[in-house]
Amino acid sequence: MLRILLFLGTNLAIVALISLTFRLLGLDGLLQANGVDLNINALVVYSAVIGFSGALISLFLSKTMAKAGMGVKVITRPANPTEQWLVDTVTRQAKQAGIGMPEVGIFDHASPNAFATGWNRNNALVAVSTGLLTTMDRKEVEAVLGHEVAHVANGDMVTLTLIQGVVNTFVIFLSRIVGHLVDRLVFKVERGHGPAFWIVSMIAQFVFGIAAMMIVMWFSRWREFRADKGGAELAGRRNMINALKALQAAHDTPPMPDEMRAFAINAGRMQAAFSSHPPLAERIRALEQMEGADAQPARPRRPRR
Repeated sequence: MLRILLFLGTNLAIVALISLTFRLLGLDGLLQANGVDLNINALVVYSAVIGFSGALISLFLSKTMAKAGMGVKVITRPANPTEQWLVDTVTRQAKQAGIGMPEVGIFDHASPNAFATGWNRNNALVAVSTGLLTTMDRKEVEAVLGHEVAHVANGDMVTLTLIQGVVNTFVIFLSRIVGHLVDRLVFKVERGHGPAFWIVSMIAQFVFGIAAMMIVMWFSRWREFRADKGGAELAGRRNMINALKALQAAHDTPPMPDEMRAFAINAGRMQAAFSSHPPLAERIRALEQMEGADAQPARPRRPRR
């Protein structure tokens, strides 16, 4: 219920903020003085609806898309000791983190990796690759699982969706403003929209989209440090450090597909500003600088409603 209220509140705040900003800047009057008949309020609502629709659809379909796209085999009945251990470990960590039991799955990929996704912290999916199970020992795998459970407990999927919706709204809104201004003031189109509006809007949307992606990726990198800390609390700091070092040693394995990189523990090497994950060396250094001795597993917390 809290997440629904947060989402609705965020939507209303964005609409109000953009509308108020343009009024305070006097842009409404400026546009009207130049003969630009643009309905700012209608554009704000349109941008918010379009901007959040895509992000929300992606969130609600995230588990289905992940299972289909990565070929995840959900463990309903453990078929061997490894699967039983995976389920037992996630069960224990989920209880410690105070969340509902996620679905646990395995996907066939040579890269040692894992991801968590789902629209609700009590209805999530945690999946590990076959490469992870064959290249890491159980303490390291436990730390990786703790990292993913921490993502779920932190509500990272929902928060990332809200941020994506915010930047989508601004991208759509600003690109249409630019297109409209060029259409009216440069090409002197008096009614409707000429070709220039659509062409300029598309170009502007692409440019603004690049800037927006940098904002989303910054948040994604920040949340990785939080998830590493959560993994250390659930499985021990030394185990979390060793798991990240194991990922460093396996950096030459095939990377995760693009659509799953933002949810994976190791997204591979990309340009810094557009990377969904910080460099592994920085993550290891952050864990080594944590105060106190190796973190012990956290006490169980009651699941939040």
